[in-house]
Amino acid sequence: MSSKEITGAEIFLECLKKEKVDTLFCYPGGVVLKIFDVLYGQKDLRIILPRHEQGGVHMADGYARSTGKVGVALVTSGPGATNVVTGLATAYMDSIPLVVFTGQVPTALIGNDAFQEADIVGITRPCTKYNFLVKDVKDIAQTIKEAFYIASTGRPGPVLIDLPRDVVTNKAEFHWPDHVDIRSYKPSVMGNKWQIKQAAEAIAKAKKPVAYIGGGVILSNAAAEVLEFAEITKIPVTHTLMGIGGFPGTHPLSLGMLGMHGTYYANMAIHNSDLIVAIGARFDDRVTGKVEGFAPEAKIVHIDVDPTSIRKNVRVDIPIVGDVRHVMVELNKELHHSKEPWDQIRKSWSKQIEAWREERPLTYEYADDVIKPQFVIEKLNEVTRGDAIIVTDVGQHQMWAAQYFKYDKPRDWLSSGGLGTMGYGFPAAIGAKVANPKRDVFCITGDGGIQMNVQELATAVENKIPVKVVILNNRYLGMVRQWQELFYQERYSSVDLGSTPDFVKLAEAYGAIGLRATKPSEVVAVLQEALKAKQTVFMDFVTARYEKVFPMVPAGASINEMIFGEEPKKEEKKLKAVK
Repeated sequence: MSSKEITGAEIFLECLKKEKVDTLFCYPGGVVLKIFDVLYGQKDLRIILPRHEQGGVHMADGYARSTGKVGVALVTSGPGATNVVTGLATAYMDSIPLVVFTGQVPTALIGNDAFQEADIVGITRPCTKYNFLVKDVKDIAQTIKEAFYIASTGRPGPVLIDLPRDVVTNKAEFHWPDHVDIRSYKPSVMGNKWQIKQAAEAIAKAKKPVAYIGGGVILSNAAAEVLEFAEITKIPVTHTLMGIGGFPGTHPLSLGMLGMHGTYYANMAIHNSDLIVAIGARFDDRVTGKVEGFAPEAKIVHIDVDPTSIRKNVRVDIPIVGDVRHVMVELNKELHHSKEPWDQIRKSWSKQIEAWREERPLTYEYADDVIKPQFVIEKLNEVTRGDAIIVTDVGQHQMWAAQYFKYDKPRDWLSSGGLGTMGYGFPAAIGAKVANPKRDVFCITGDGGIQMNVQELATAVENKIPVKVVILNNRYLGMVRQWQELFYQERYSSVDLGSTPDFVKLAEAYGAIGLRATKPSEVVAVLQEALKAKQTVFMDFVTARYEKVFPMVPAGASINEMIFGEEPKKEEKKLKAVK
């Protein structure tokens, strides 16, 4: 046997080095012990042991979203592999580049119902960009090279590699491929020049245009080009939940978020526009509302690297397939050549938008005797001066964090948009902090969401990863309760969390810091104390139980058919009577 031959486990490690992987989120088990033996004592690769495989994949996801690099996770076979499915689906829906390795039983036992066998390739086919089952140790290097390439190019996404035990223990020579050439995978990068020219002409003619940006702006690192585009043309910009940070939230041309919980003025601008320039967005149902009523008078320019996203949900007049940043560079060149007096052309439209801003600003009713969740977000924005990475779970708190914190930079907002995964926030915040040790990282969550992966508090404490966790504690599954109140005749089924734990004691039990605020006057002090702390902190903000997220577009309505709140419901009236 050649002296140059090494085990599949050693080849695995050499491949990670070639891909410049610096952090691996991994949980051991029987069939991957050879890999963990090789990982023992590694100095150039940080190993993070989560307390659950789902948490580990969310950590890799947070690492990837906050850096633009590929996040990497490793788990064992069977239940270890099936536990990663939610993390993969979360990343798949939001186009996040991950490579997840799973262990598998020896190749001779595949299909025999061996101990801890699961067909993870079959299970994850619908929620990965691609997946591989490696059957020969000689194929490991080529497979890993292709996996990283597929995950990070075109429309990014998660890729899974299944490694049978005998494949990682067998030996072969290590050969690292110089390049990847996959015949069936050739993503378009440069947009069609004629289509770009047509888009520029449509923009020049439009009287009431709106730029609508999505997560593709973040993924392609096109925020600077989008800002240049808006400032050239004086076109107002609205964003999806995934597009937060793709355009500065404090910029005068920012309309904030559109859609189900978007601002009144963003939704009205879209509804009344004559041209929508959609940039790296996919017209999902939370944005369009009733498709038949969406932007009835508007022509649509749609820029996206994924051709299957164009015309999937709405009609499109000028499709441009290509990487958002490359397309925006070329589009801006065309617009710079224009002699149009943009300020004059957009003057009337700007006045109309300002009128909508004044008519229905984004606001809430402050109370001095109970903490409003929106107030906590506003004060967090003030205390951090808007300079922090914000990671959320899913629910009411997610919408308030999107509405009331001002994000001026890309990759400062991490949230599960497409799948809406409760339990995402805290482990993803850990991953983001690992990747950005000098940045303040806050997880904003609810008392329901935090309990789904609260075990990762041990991961944060053990590895000295000081994440600051803001728990908006209303003792309810708040968003579900809101829908039951508004649309199900106040029939509250399985939403009262009742025996919510004492989060201060829970944090202390794990070795973290626990803080609590029960009235508005305590909020800022708690946030400031947490910001100064060098450890992981749980902040328990006991908030108004019945607060709802507004504006809101009801299911089946058009985005101009918003509701804005109403008289207190019977529970609120009873509470006030008792006081």
